[in-house]
Amino acid sequence: MSPNTSRASGILLHITSLPDTEPVGPEQPLTIQHPGSGDFGPSAYHFIDWLEHAEQYLWQILPLVPPGSGYSPYMSPAGMAFNPMLVDLRGLASQGWLPADFQEDYSVDGEPGPAPREGRIDFPRVERFRLRALTQAARTFLGNPHEPLRAEFDDFREREGAWLDDYALFMVLDRLYQGKPWQEWPADHAQRKPAALEHIRQDYRDDYLFWCFVQWVAEKQWQAIRTYANAHNVRIVGDVPIFVALHSADTWANPKLFDLGKDLWPTHVAGVPPDYFAVDGQRWGNPLYRWPEHAKQGYAWWIARVKRCLALTDIVRIDHFRGFDAYWAIPSTCPTAREGEWTPGPGMALFNALEKALGKLPLVAEDLGLQTDSLRKLLADTGLPGMAVLQLAFLDDSENVFLPHNLRRNQIVYTGTHDNDTTLGWFAQASDRERALAQVYLKTDGREMHWELVHAASQSVSGWAIYQMQDILGLGAEGRMNYPGEASGWWGWRFAWHQLHEWQTRRLRAITQVHGRSKPEWVCSEEEAADK
Repeated sequence: MSPNTSRASGILLHITSLPDTEPVGPEQPLTIQHPGSGDFGPSAYHFIDWLEHAEQYLWQILPLVPPGSGYSPYMSPAGMAFNPMLVDLRGLASQGWLPADFQEDYSVDGEPGPAPREGRIDFPRVERFRLRALTQAARTFLGNPHEPLRAEFDDFREREGAWLDDYALFMVLDRLYQGKPWQEWPADHAQRKPAALEHIRQDYRDDYLFWCFVQWVAEKQWQAIRTYANAHNVRIVGDVPIFVALHSADTWANPKLFDLGKDLWPTHVAGVPPDYFAVDGQRWGNPLYRWPEHAKQGYAWWIARVKRCLALTDIVRIDHFRGFDAYWAIPSTCPTAREGEWTPGPGMALFNALEKALGKLPLVAEDLGLQTDSLRKLLADTGLPGMAVLQLAFLDDSENVFLPHNLRRNQIVYTGTHDNDTTLGWFAQASDRERALAQVYLKTDGREMHWELVHAASQSVSGWAIYQMQDILGLGAEGRMNYPGEASGWWGWRFAWHQLHEWQTRRLRAITQVHGRSKPEWVCSEEEAADK
């Protein structure tokens, strides 16, 4: 299953961007009822139904991990865990772990909060409310000596213990020390003395089991969604961020694998150098890897991480692929990314180790960023499909590698990614030169630029085409998901069912059919697949 062997198309939409209401008809308006966030509830299933109806058989999501600073899923405090906020609370009520009449109530201390901006998530309020509800559900579950699913929960803890124990301990200690960096915890806890950690497991047993419970129910709910998606011929494209947060279970449990000094603080941090889009570059602040130590351990940590993601999704996008060739190392004392140097990454050694341990993998390389001969060689050596973004195709002349006539079959073409504006937002802010080139190339007056890019992506030679959901809905900059380099105020876009109409679905399906993307190999009958 790859772009090299089958034509298909799909939608980029994160779980948090799902609506919280259910569609009741193609033209019946529904609005967001509360400032909640998309989750593993009914809307995920309705979205899969819509994907099948529109003949979009790829659903690309952002990382399912807990978000970190600014609610970014690319700055996670736990690289193998689920975001607890994705748990469907109504599903817990149906299990009897919350009251049968449970309603999501986002008031504060009994007083209604301010009305939410349509299409934006109030993350702090969602987090406060859902953690309270999850705590209530866990107490009910753990306090019932006759709970019929207790054996299943215990099996999960044993099966996933290699990462789950570290995660649960880290979360207990994080709450105990009120969010202090783990480097500032008492030495016995910062240095993971076995006796001290066992005391935490015993003395804070309810809290420890709470975090295990949340991960268990999240996995149960997500695997049910994935099973439903596969039954409807939809394949899920997951995402492995290249980095984790400094304050994370991963760095705390494996400090030798990260570029930390003797004081356990980073000497250099991650980012990218200045470019056309950011004069100071982007200083992400994630700790960098100590690659020689990873090699010494046979890349076991990375193998476990990729294996975990593949257990949850059908295809995995490897974030910031260029960092495996060479990464931008910024001195931790520098406030911007202007100062830094390119440092060699692990190259093929990592991908050889992954293939040796896990076999041929359905991976996709996010190979955007500064292009070099060594990066192109690494992509070719791995054989992985790369990416192209049509919003970046009109920055210069006909040699631009993202223009449709320059694309490759073993590639995924996007109208835009989560780091780009919507197509209408991009076109409104593009330079006069970009706009003129796009209009001439696409033979359009620009009024429907979102559909023009969808059409251009669909008719391209690239095996897979993926569109931002915002582009199908015809949204402008108000629908933007993220702005790289800005630490807060993003990731909160969310759509409502009333924005999606049958005419949009019909148009998308027609584009898909005419360009031969409606019958990928996993949808075809055996006879059709043999003919291909």
